[in-house]
Amino acid sequence: MISPFEFAGLLLLAGIAWFMWDSLKAREAAVAASRAACVSEGLQFLDDTVAIRAIRPVREDGTLRLRRVYGFEYTESGDSRRKGSVVLVGDQVLVLNLEYQRPRHLPLH
Repeated sequence: MISPFEFAGLLLLAGIAWFMWDSLKAREAAVAASRAACVSEGLQFLDDTVAIRAIRPVREDGTLRLRRVYGFEYTESGDSRRKGSVVLVGDQVLVLNLEYQRPRHLPLH
């Protein structure tokens, strides 16, 4: 017979395994979204990685999920590093922010 302490330990290990698996899926989604945004804007996605900035539980459609904010860096010319961020709930991208603004040519009067 399994003791309550052993059962609690197994539940804890299962929770840790789920958290790690879920975090890897979310991170992969964040990297893919960040890379795609940089490519579509003609920017270079630096280091090919994202870093977790924040994580917190949120309730979405009555279900408790994790909201993660990842940061990443990119460059437009190779001279300077700029920061971007991507917000996910689960592995779904909600918001992707880039500091970058394309140069605009104003019409001459």
